[in-house]
Amino acid sequence: MSQTVKGVIARSKGAGVELVDVVVPDPGPNDVIVRVQACGVCHTDLAYRDGGINDEYPFLLGHEAAGIVETVGERVTHVEEGDFVVLNWRAVCGECRACKRGEQQYCFATHNASQKMTLTDGTELTPALGIGAFIDKTLVHEGQCTKVDPAADPAVAGLLGCGVMAGIGAAVNTGGVSRGQSVAVIGCGGVGVAAIVGARLAGASTIVAVDVDDTKLEWAKDFGATHTVNSKGTDPVAAIQELTGGFGADVVIDAVGRPETYEQAFYARDLAGTVVLVGVPTPEMRLELPLLDFFGRGGSLKSSWYGDCLPERDFPMLVDLHLQGRLPLEKFVSERIGIDAVEQAFDAMKAGSVLRSVVTL
Repeated sequence: MSQTVKGVIARSKGAGVELVDVVVPDPGPNDVIVRVQACGVCHTDLAYRDGGINDEYPFLLGHEAAGIVETVGERVTHVEEGDFVVLNWRAVCGECRACKRGEQQYCFATHNASQKMTLTDGTELTPALGIGAFIDKTLVHEGQCTKVDPAADPAVAGLLGCGVMAGIGAAVNTGGVSRGQSVAVIGCGGVGVAAIVGARLAGASTIVAVDVDDTKLEWAKDFGATHTVNSKGTDPVAAIQELTGGFGADVVIDAVGRPETYEQAFYARDLAGTVVLVGVPTPEMRLELPLLDFFGRGGSLKSSWYGDCLPERDFPMLVDLHLQGRLPLEKFVSERIGIDAVEQAFDAMKAGSVLRSVVTL
């Protein structure tokens, strides 16, 4: 039998968010209902609110979440009632061409719930990234649930569902950072700082943080950056080269996603270095660089989508490292807020005053 709970939606572009009644249907055969305990407020939710993803309003916002499996469909085998899970938006299908060639991190047909949650008048909601977790209970596919150690704080573990995983994965999975390498990270918000954490975890010896905000650069130092560069008054390319023996960094991660920061990343890498784009550009952005400069350098240029993660592999491992005291995920939680404070959390995000606001339920 369906149930009605409170959830945060964006009804139309420019209209802000609303806390409304949402109808959660019974799970289909491979669906589960998760009682959400915590959900981070991510830039992607803001992009949904503002129409930067698509125009399939109304949106049920929230996707960076952890909670308890409450009800399972009749064919569910992946999780059981009572399991503590982190939600993910890469529920790999196992059947597409990417999965069949062993590259599940590029799965082209990830699973979502078999039916939509709705408003009380029957209007279907589009869940953010197929999840929709600014809500008391959400309906997802079983593959969108990754079991982790229940000793973890939900407000901390849930952050692996998007931003923190994107940053750590950009360094470890996509960038392939290894012991003794030099790394530069351009943009030190939540994803960029997570990339610094990933570089440190992988054993990088030099980690250069670049931003225009001194507060964010202080965050970067707290998370493991060995050097900081305020690019408002300093050429970041020259600074990174100077800090790496004149050569440039082995791996440069652009966590901003603008043409000017990508150009900085391109020229700040070593001759055979790697550039990783994890910041999300907008559709109108264009990049113009001399083709000869591409030809004259080795290495690689990569984009990192969800940190090239596999939730079943990466989430439990990272939670375990956190519980061992080796991964300070708790430092990402700047504030804990109620479900009625999402709009204010967006304001704090835009002001750059928080790493993550987390809705706790």
